[in-house]
Amino acid sequence: MTLNGWIQILVYCGIVVLLVKPLGGYMHRVFNGDRTLLSPFLRPLERGLYRICGTSEREEQHWTTYAVALLLFNLAGFLVLYALQRLQGSLPYNPAGMTAVEPGLAFNTAASFMTNTNWQNYGGESTMSYLVQMAGLTVQNFVSAANGIAIAIALIRGFARASSKSIGNFWVDMTRSTLYLLLPFCIVLTLVYVWLGMPQTLGAYVNATTLEGAQQTIAVGPVASQVAIKMLGTNGGGFFNANAAHPFENPDAISNLIQMVSIFAIGAALTNVFGRMIGNQRQGWAILSAMGVMFIAGVAICYWAEAAGNPLVHALGIDGGNMEGKESRFGIALSALFAVITTAASCGAVNAMHGSFTALGGMIPIINMQLGEVIVGGVGAGLYGILMYIVIAVFVAGLMVGRTPEYLGKKIEAKEVKMAMLAILCLPLAMLIFTAIAVVLPTGVASMGNAGPHGFSEVLYAYTSAAANNGSAFGGLSGNTPWYNITIGIGMLMGRFLVIIPALAIAGSLVAKKTVPASAGTFPTDGPLFVGLLVGVILIVGGLTFFPALAVGPIIEHLAMAHGQTF
Repeated sequence: MTLNGWIQILVYCGIVVLLVKPLGGYMHRVFNGDRTLLSPFLRPLERGLYRICGTSEREEQHWTTYAVALLLFNLAGFLVLYALQRLQGSLPYNPAGMTAVEPGLAFNTAASFMTNTNWQNYGGESTMSYLVQMAGLTVQNFVSAANGIAIAIALIRGFARASSKSIGNFWVDMTRSTLYLLLPFCIVLTLVYVWLGMPQTLGAYVNATTLEGAQQTIAVGPVASQVAIKMLGTNGGGFFNANAAHPFENPDAISNLIQMVSIFAIGAALTNVFGRMIGNQRQGWAILSAMGVMFIAGVAICYWAEAAGNPLVHALGIDGGNMEGKESRFGIALSALFAVITTAASCGAVNAMHGSFTALGGMIPIINMQLGEVIVGGVGAGLYGILMYIVIAVFVAGLMVGRTPEYLGKKIEAKEVKMAMLAILCLPLAMLIFTAIAVVLPTGVASMGNAGPHGFSEVLYAYTSAAANNGSAFGGLSGNTPWYNITIGIGMLMGRFLVIIPALAIAGSLVAKKTVPASAGTFPTDGPLFVGLLVGVILIVGGLTFFPALAVGPIIEHLAMAHGQTF
């Protein structure tokens, strides 16, 4: 590790923290329906959309109605994206002549982008036409991100309101997320990315002659616009197979910094929105502090492991850190930082190949995802995910002092705890059961690129990434098979909707409750003690669930490499 590397890491953290209050304040005004700088331009369009949809910002929904609207909207998005892929060969804006996508892969991709996972069992530039990339994948990047933000806002209302029956209007929350937040910011980011050198064209792929006289086809397309939303919306799906390691998706250190900041910007700012909506910003800072503690710990371990290098390479007399699978223009520090950011935020974009990290360096991205992607997390998903852990944390605190647990004046009772545990436990259910089956089935083992613990980690990473709605991969697993396309697709659906429905149920339960005034026995939830308790609960619950699987893969691999063995 170097001083320069740590300075880059701290500069990044500083930029994110500085954005929290202004962006949080803007989002708070948006979801309160207050006037913003964009209101004169977007308000007429917003009202027009409500009229088309047959709703109004004054109409609010019970949590079950909110959930049904969300599920039906996502089902429609899934079917449209599936159809676009299957009909691709007959549709326009297909200059490379891409044929229809195979049914299993089309199912996997539709489930992937609809759930904000963006797992890709294909190479974008060799599989998807411009039309499918724009009208299918990019549209889902926007609406899946807007869905996550809407759910987070609905859950916040559950804590902020008292003696109410409604948690908002799904159509209004999603519309405002898209119109006032995602679209305007992505327009600006797209222009910046084009200025930095990213392609943005509907022209055909470019044929070039190399210095040796060979012919080469260079893939281009509407790249900048997809990169803007893939990062800001924590989607992660790349236009190119190499994702953010490709120079057209990530030209230089400036674009790399902008993309890393984009990944965390909305998720971090939502903690401030939470504080503003409940009337106590210290509560939001406490949540962000818990996220920050786990994030810095992950960065430190990953950076240390990669900077320490591979002991097997050192045994050959070659010193230095582990540069395998990394871009020289980013180096070890920014590669490790990007890996932790993208797996802490359920983004899944990569600027280095995680499968080439050292055993412990590659373990950190897995842990980030297995904890439920609550270290900032996906846009919206991170906040409602950590609020599930907060319910458990205050329940534990209540047991320790012999009081009925409460949070922000709301009594936390059996229903809320059960729903929170259902949301938390559905992730290991999908991650571990599918992994266990895949590593004993011949069809599952045949796709592993490596034997032994690292091969096991490839499979564990794949299902962990799917259920956590992350989308990144170790890279050695050949996932485009019927088995992995179907099971990973199911894992993505489980990880998204088996968390969303309990979260909305908790919102519906809490919003109907009265607010109890704080007393001398109320456990304070805006100070260091609560931050420590929350971090401990997250690590203990995640550790007890996943440590056996981690011990089989990354830890055994690390111990073997330390003793000069490989697999």
